[in-house]
Amino acid sequence: MPIHIKRVYEDASKDDGFRVLVDRLWPRGVSKEDAKIDLWFKEIAPSMELRKWFGHDPEKWSEFQKRFKAEIQGNKNAWKQLKDIVKEHPTVTLVFAAKDEEHDNAVVLQEMLSKQL
Repeated sequence: MPIHIKRVYEDASKDDGFRVLVDRLWPRGVSKEDAKIDLWFKEIAPSMELRKWFGHDPEKWSEFQKRFKAEIQGNKNAWKQLKDIVKEHPTVTLVFAAKDEEHDNAVVLQEMLSKQL
């Protein structure tokens, strides 16, 4: 069960499988039709406070990962839902909007899912 990550600004592909937007805010400049999202799962995204604190600053990446994982552990229903989605679909792509493809919550989610499933 491959779990991919992809920016919402990249073209959707049939290889993406089930596309889950894992951002709390809708991406700027992208219509819902163009995004081709199967599920906008805001509940699995970092809290507004954590998102604002992090600001996609690579210097804060290590601490962001710890804080985000702690948030996920505290949100067991959302985490279970995401794991169930991955189990239900042969391929899942976690979609995000950030320019920095290495320092984003989708990277953390992909890593956690890969370890647990």
